[in-house]
Amino acid sequence: MSVDVKYRTTASATGGREGTASSDDGRFEARLSTPKELGGAGGQGTNPEQLFAAGYSACFIGALKVAGQQLKVKVPDDVRVTANVGIGPRAAGGFGITADLIVDLPGVARDQAQQLVDAAHQICPYSNATRNNVDVGLSLA
Repeated sequence: MSVDVKYRTTASATGGREGTASSDDGRFEARLSTPKELGGAGGQGTNPEQLFAAGYSACFIGALKVAGQQLKVKVPDDVRVTANVGIGPRAAGGFGITADLIVDLPGVARDQAQQLVDAAHQICPYSNATRNNVDVGLSLA
């Protein structure tokens, strides 16, 4: 697969799920903690699954806007994407994640909203990265 890279960023983590993560440019820094459901203390920090959910949600909105331009459908300013991300053991061994995206497109007819979501799922880099690797569910709010 060939990608014409237009932007690149770097982030690092130390201490694993009980450490910190930060970007190389200093714009992002987060304390990490393991949720109780995964055997951790459930501290005040965030976790990789929350970061993935936030990134996927934001990126999918960008893809909806591109899809809207292509389909000539106005994506409302108050569009909202909620990503529910799960983690757990896989039947094949190791761990896996799931993602369910709930898309709210206020004022957009349901059939047009579905067209936007379907097109965005083909455009979004997160969707392309997870395709055939992560169970991704898509629904309209």
